[in-house]
Amino acid sequence: MAGQIPQRFIDDLLARVDVIEVVGERVKLKKAGRNHSGLCPFHQEKSPSFTVSADKQFYHCFGCGAHGNALRFLMEYDKLRFPEAVEQLASRLGLEVPREGADDPRAQAREKKRKEGVNLLEMSASFFRERLKMPEGQAAREYLERRGLSGEVQQTFGIGYAPGQWEALKRHLASQGVSEAVQVEYGLLVSHEDSGRTYDRFRDRVVFPIRDIRGRTLGFGGRVMGDAKPKYLNSPETPVFHKGRELYGLFEARQASHRLERLVIVEGYMDVVALAQFGIRNAVATLGTATTEDHLTRLFRLVGEVVFCFDGDNAGRKAAARALETVLPQMIDGRQARFLFLPDGEDPDTLVRREGAEAFEDRITCASPLSEFLFDHAAQGRDLAQLEARERYASQVLAAVDKLPEGVLKSLMLTELSRRTGVDQARFEALLTRHEPEAEFLEPDVGAVPADAEADYFHGQGQGDARQASGAPPTAGRRRRSGALDLMGRTLQLLVHEPRLVERLPAEDEWCQGGDDARLCREVIALLRAGRYASAQVLLMHFHGSQDGERLAYLAKRELLIPPAARAAELDGLVEYFRRHQRRRSPQDEMDALLAKERGGQRLSREERERLMALLTEIRG
Repeated sequence: MAGQIPQRFIDDLLARVDVIEVVGERVKLKKAGRNHSGLCPFHQEKSPSFTVSADKQFYHCFGCGAHGNALRFLMEYDKLRFPEAVEQLASRLGLEVPREGADDPRAQAREKKRKEGVNLLEMSASFFRERLKMPEGQAAREYLERRGLSGEVQQTFGIGYAPGQWEALKRHLASQGVSEAVQVEYGLLVSHEDSGRTYDRFRDRVVFPIRDIRGRTLGFGGRVMGDAKPKYLNSPETPVFHKGRELYGLFEARQASHRLERLVIVEGYMDVVALAQFGIRNAVATLGTATTEDHLTRLFRLVGEVVFCFDGDNAGRKAAARALETVLPQMIDGRQARFLFLPDGEDPDTLVRREGAEAFEDRITCASPLSEFLFDHAAQGRDLAQLEARERYASQVLAAVDKLPEGVLKSLMLTELSRRTGVDQARFEALLTRHEPEAEFLEPDVGAVPADAEADYFHGQGQGDARQASGAPPTAGRRRRSGALDLMGRTLQLLVHEPRLVERLPAEDEWCQGGDDARLCREVIALLRAGRYASAQVLLMHFHGSQDGERLAYLAKRELLIPPAARAAELDGLVEYFRRHQRRRSPQDEMDALLAKERGGQRLSREERERLMALLTEIRG
């Protein structure tokens, strides 16, 4: 309803509601003196730092700083807008939410009509569920059983059955005082063009209620159990149902987990329900339309990552290209979009049944980042060895990058496009801004290592000779800077610039020990081996939005003054140095070094603390 909610009503509402009850329904709380405490729902923690005060009707987390009253908690936890949170609190107390300036008869009429429509649709959903249980629903029950859907999943999604008679729902609603005109308006009846006779829209179909984020039924989707056409039938546009805004399964996904991090967009109702049957409860489906900006705005309000799932055929690729166009303007820093293409002839429903939930989850994890799909799509059907083809490729990618919001992702995409085409990044930036930026000549950011380590690394490895033969200056003669990399940093930088070099690394990673760079290096190696990422851009997108991502982005931007022909030998030399260094270093030396680091005020990483405990146990026997 139009109009603002009066402040006096909000104050009275907060005075009457108990924040302990509101929070306690979503977070496990324990009494702690006059307050209650528990694990904070807004960040990961092992020891409770989240406190709720009954006296102050206030919550506060001493770990992440989250705080507020019952309204703020609902907005943050349930991802509700302010009016929705007020309505939810008011409904707990059986109160109607008043609106200032809402005495307009037209506004009151619209609100009354909306509520009547929702009540009508809830009544219809109940009718369909009841018919599924009756003898006339036996064929539908057998169909759902053949599809492997448990009674629990059917109940969770409110699945029902529309009888085969022409006027079963019509007669039922008429007995409840609902006119034919209203049933037509809300998409439940179809009016014959010639005769004007009305009859049920959904007949002899399994029915899926489409709910909004609060669980209210807005419309229906019906699926035939045989070969009749159309296979799927949706409610039409109505005063409460708009296909371009609603997503099937979103309410159920949020009910399954209030801490969603990722949502997977699939094609149909059965895909969503089948994945839920196998424990994958974060899938949603569009309703016979392509993904819209409204869909994505809603999803990104709830999660930071969206995965588009498509068939691997030409139609699926075209649909993915349309989704790419839609999602590009939404990609502010911190958001991720991925593209998952299924094998030919498979959909999520059939594939998860054939290979299981774990394998399907692996496919989701290794789905192509937006950047990889964008570059691959632009390169499709083009011989990039030809200059003209490379020009068209660059123009297509640049047009897509131009739709990205300003931020780190846009900068990284331009860097990767420059690397792939050989065109200076500044030229692309100038094309986007339509003016030439002032030229900046920066000294190459060259790394350095301690003199003793450098000597140990190069002598006897043949790397100095390899560098000279390739025309690169010896590392020892390079100018050192304050941002110099150590040897592990160099190793990580090599893998960022040349991900394919991972194939040269030994199977075991004992050589890769040390601080944060070593930990990150092990993660990068594992990811490269598992995901078969072929470019630095894809690797960076995996870590986008994290501190590790910032570190990798920094390494990617630093110029690597090692010619491509010498990089494999460079990596071999680094690994051999680390291996010899590990063999030569005694457990006592390693323990002393870790203890000295800790006494010097430096914080040990988790891996270093675990290694220190292992060494103490080993040495003290």
